[in-house]
Amino acid sequence: MRANFRMQRLFVTSDIKAGLSIEADQDQFNYLANVLRMEDGAELLVFNGRDGEWKVSLSFPSRKRILLTPVEETRPQPAPSDLHYLFAPLKVGRLDYLVQKAVEMGAGLLQPVMTQHVQGKITNLDKVKANVIEAAEQCGILGIPDVAEPVKLADLLSQWPRERRIIYCDEGDAGQNPLPLLAKVEEKHLALLVGPEGGFSDEERALLRSLDFVTAIPLGPRILRADTAAVAAMAVIQAAIGDWN
Repeated sequence: MRANFRMQRLFVTSDIKAGLSIEADQDQFNYLANVLRMEDGAELLVFNGRDGEWKVSLSFPSRKRILLTPVEETRPQPAPSDLHYLFAPLKVGRLDYLVQKAVEMGAGLLQPVMTQHVQGKITNLDKVKANVIEAAEQCGILGIPDVAEPVKLADLLSQWPRERRIIYCDEGDAGQNPLPLLAKVEEKHLALLVGPEGGFSDEERALLRSLDFVTAIPLGPRILRADTAAVAAMAVIQAAIGDWN
């Protein structure tokens, strides 16, 4: 079922059940009452990443409280995405874009990976999670990807579950077409690894290519920025062997 983009969408942490009112927190109150200037009886959509999407009716039990009362379910909760997105943090701004697009493209887990040439860092994981929620609100996503703590690439690979194949974008690959390589992937559980703005080091590329659970793919004849490469890679994976296929 398609998302309804004509109605305002709001993420809530509470359980959503018919007739069970949810009280808006302070930030939500300010947004609904002072920014959107919604009035008593207004309708909007809420979701929590667990109970589907619901149409709710807004009411003001007092001047400083808003209650959201679920009226009907508009979309059921889909199965969670199984695509893991492993990325080297970028500089602020580009990192926000990268996270937003990963959510839109269907990532089920966001895993920051610290590489040798990484130029960005994540000092506030809550900010990344807030960016995830904002992206989900705006693009109609019902599943909220988990955000993991940053980990060094070598540590990640040493503990990696062999049943989940890592597909990584290798800027040094001599080929141009990723589709023949993706067609050979048989695993159902996948992860995409995109490197930093400075690319992977020679040692990291050698390590990745030595592992039998890793597939290196090119992304065409052009040099792409890391955030652009992330979107391009997720699109080609989803189209070739993911949930677009």
